[in-house]
Amino acid sequence: MTGESYDVVVVGSGAGLIGAYTAASRGLRTLVIEKTEFLGGTTAYSGAGIWLPGNAAELRAGVEDSPEAARPYLDALVGDDAPAVLREAFLQGGPVMIEELEQNHWFQWFQWLGVPDYFADAPGALAQGRTIFPPDLNRSELRNLEPLLRRPLWTERWGVDVPPMMVGGQALIARALLAFLETGNGSVRTNTALERLLVEDGRVVGIEALSEGERVTIRAEKGVILASGGFERNAELRARYQPGLTDEWTQGCEGNTGDALLAGLEIGADTSLLDEAWFAPGLVVPGTRPVFYTTVWSGIWVGADGQRYLNERLPYDRAGHEMRRAGQEASTHWIFDQRQIDNERAFAALPVGPDVPGWFDVERFLAAGVLERADTLEELAERIGLPAGVLTKTVEEFNGYARSGVDEQFHRGEAPWDRTIEYLAGPHTDGPNPCLGVLDRGPFYAAKIVLSDLGTKGGLVTDAAARVLRPDGSVIGGLYASGNTMAPATGRIYPGAGGPIGSSMVFSYLAAVDLAQQ
Repeated sequence: MTGESYDVVVVGSGAGLIGAYTAASRGLRTLVIEKTEFLGGTTAYSGAGIWLPGNAAELRAGVEDSPEAARPYLDALVGDDAPAVLREAFLQGGPVMIEELEQNHWFQWFQWLGVPDYFADAPGALAQGRTIFPPDLNRSELRNLEPLLRRPLWTERWGVDVPPMMVGGQALIARALLAFLETGNGSVRTNTALERLLVEDGRVVGIEALSEGERVTIRAEKGVILASGGFERNAELRARYQPGLTDEWTQGCEGNTGDALLAGLEIGADTSLLDEAWFAPGLVVPGTRPVFYTTVWSGIWVGADGQRYLNERLPYDRAGHEMRRAGQEASTHWIFDQRQIDNERAFAALPVGPDVPGWFDVERFLAAGVLERADTLEELAERIGLPAGVLTKTVEEFNGYARSGVDEQFHRGEAPWDRTIEYLAGPHTDGPNPCLGVLDRGPFYAAKIVLSDLGTKGGLVTDAAARVLRPDGSVIGGLYASGNTMAPATGRIYPGAGGPIGSSMVFSYLAAVDLAQQ
């Protein structure tokens, strides 16, 4: 296979497929390589929320929004952590991209479902939200391509049968793959790992890769798009850039070991925000990685001192950053009572909940040592090593907030996001705030929460066209980056549900547009 040539090579098969489709639809011979045996990356695990201000699906739903309306929101939150030109490229490129994708019959019509922005108090925040989703797709549409699609997370971890109807990230990847291949200009190759970039006269002209055990050289006449995720599954890189965190708690797929980042560094690319990730609390469970925890229905989280340190219903990335700030990455306990166990819908806040009924098996969790149970709070505190009396005092204080309806410490229940779980698990009725429920029905439980993530987010520095830059600001010709391989346009914040996928799609799209214009 040495000596193959394409116009564009895309490294990674997650949201970078949008860039591959965009290039191929413009007549460019495009190859997608994927390190693992499955296509889709971490995007295939996701709910496929896509945060894009002013998109067509939003407007069809009657939401009043535009890129200009969202600009103050991002400016206030991101500040100097990322260049303003990247924010502007994202804001202007998103609606154009969606309009183009919806002209293809495989993408059909994206759907707005009303997920609130994550920073309710920021200027320009939208309580209705800017997040859209792909329509579901019957798995049979993939035909002989179906075995190539990465399995859903609940199938990989719990062995649950794959449903015939694909939703979320499964549907998005499948639709992008079908659209890409239907152009007649696209090819995919699995089990093909990037090893290094080929450079001639300062310009990237292709890649060296290991494909099915064979070292191959593949030329890219116009350029290479690096869209292969972050380095969350690389223990050495995490220790170097994110001390205190581990690759063992991430939700990212196994292929995300930073190959593209290292290849870029090798040829002199600049990097930024390598200490960052799309953080999320993770519930420690038996036999597998922590489960990504979107929000809590009942109970409180306490640190090693037995005290609360955050609003437990913060959006997951904000909660994760609070865990990091407080130094509680591995020492947080979720304290709840029998009400949580008795409410069958209460565990639906975790993505696995609706798909694996009965997955939270109390006796199995107790036997595995990842859950503690006691008749009294005092006994529970002793079991998990918290200071005597402190946990009881913390719970009594919280119960007072639940009865009065006001969380005087952390304002739980005051932001639109805080209330999103109510439609799944129902409101609390101990007081006027539906997000606050009294903890007084024993036995009491303590589960362990650790700092997980959806992937690292620092990466190669790019310009507004997704072209990779050197530290002096010059462009590395022929090299582009998007998604978690790219230093994020949103800096250290997660603006709303679907921020990572929305940004990855847009900058993959912009990269392909730039390549096609050459």
